[in-house]
Amino acid sequence: MKQYKLKTTKIEQKAVDTYKKIEEGVVKGYQEVEDAVVGAYKKIEDKFVDAFLEEDGNDMK
Repeated sequence: MKQYKLKTTKIEQKAVDTYKKIEEGVVKGYQEVEDAVVGAYKKIEDKFVDAFLEEDGNDMK
């Protein structure tokens, strides 16, 4: 069976390309925020573990 796709004009392709650039920028921004939040959480978690917990020598299996 043959495969088909919609024909696009130059204007339509330019709109799609512009949308993709905007999308990439937004996704990159959200990823940076998420990385910052997760990084901050990990620092807090590590400080909590260092301050209040100690290893008991038993490994969980």
